[in-house]
Amino acid sequence: MKLHEALRIQLEPIDKEMINIVKYDADVPRNSPIVRSVTELIRAGGKRLRPVMVVVGSRFGPGRPQRKTIRFAAFTEFIHAASLIHDDIIDRSAMRRGEPALHVKIGVNEAVHVANYMMARSVELLSEYEGKDNPYIRKLSGVLTTKLCLGEYQQLNSRFQFDLPLERYLEKTNNKTALLMATCLQVGASSSGADAQTADLLYRFGECVGMAFQIRDDVLDFTASPESLGKPAGSDLRNGNVTLPVLYALEDPRLGPRIRSLNAASPLAEFAAAVRLIAGSEAIDRSLQLAESYLQQAEGMIRKLGRYPAHRDLETLLRYFAAGKPERARLRQ
Repeated sequence: MKLHEALRIQLEPIDKEMINIVKYDADVPRNSPIVRSVTELIRAGGKRLRPVMVVVGSRFGPGRPQRKTIRFAAFTEFIHAASLIHDDIIDRSAMRRGEPALHVKIGVNEAVHVANYMMARSVELLSEYEGKDNPYIRKLSGVLTTKLCLGEYQQLNSRFQFDLPLERYLEKTNNKTALLMATCLQVGASSSGADAQTADLLYRFGECVGMAFQIRDDVLDFTASPESLGKPAGSDLRNGNVTLPVLYALEDPRLGPRIRSLNAASPLAEFAAAVRLIAGSEAIDRSLQLAESYLQQAEGMIRKLGRYPAHRDLETLLRYFAAGKPERARLRQ
């Protein structure tokens, strides 16, 4: 069963709202490349984690989810989809979910403009709700998009910097992934009238599962097959992205010098050898242990929200984010 089905959430209204965001923009012609590209991205599907989290958050308030909840859910996925376009360009990734990435289909310059439009359009529409009945909209529309861009810049600016402190990695991961998930739950809760304490607990839950999600995704780059990844394994390392498994592997006196010798001009064979060594090292288990600690913190947030029937939805989310650990261990063996 898919996540949205387990949570009894219909994705069709959210997808329709996302298409309407661009379809009814009076400044964009209906037959423009922007409309075609955005519509194609939406119809390609995806997990829709972030809009699902908005809807789950809305179940913690006294009011029933309204159309604005669906709109907020659509905005968050719009922002996320735009960040993935930027991701693929920066990481020089030609594939996304097993299909050619947008910049491969329409060109880098065109893809940058599409992603920029999606970000700007989301902020424009979210601004209509600022100062009304959701105190967290400013965070979503302003600070959050800035943090996403900052996370990308931090990653780009630290390529092949193997002396990256753990704190910098965690900050980058928070900016790139966890903040959006956390704010989705928080905004959703506020959209249905949840109190500030509840919204803040949901934010903390989202932050914890978001950190775990990204750490485990970083692990997958070393342990999963190219088919399941939808891109070549080891892409992060080849792009110079210093992720948690790399940081832990650098502490190994056998692996450290091998990894530190890598640079943008290193042959692919050297990267492939390093990926195999990291995949077979303790760095993988250590990374998964840190991800598990975040999941345990998230479980603590569920206990604090136990008086709400919707806490069972958080348990469903937690099981979703916790799933896959045995599979990853098998792939590494």
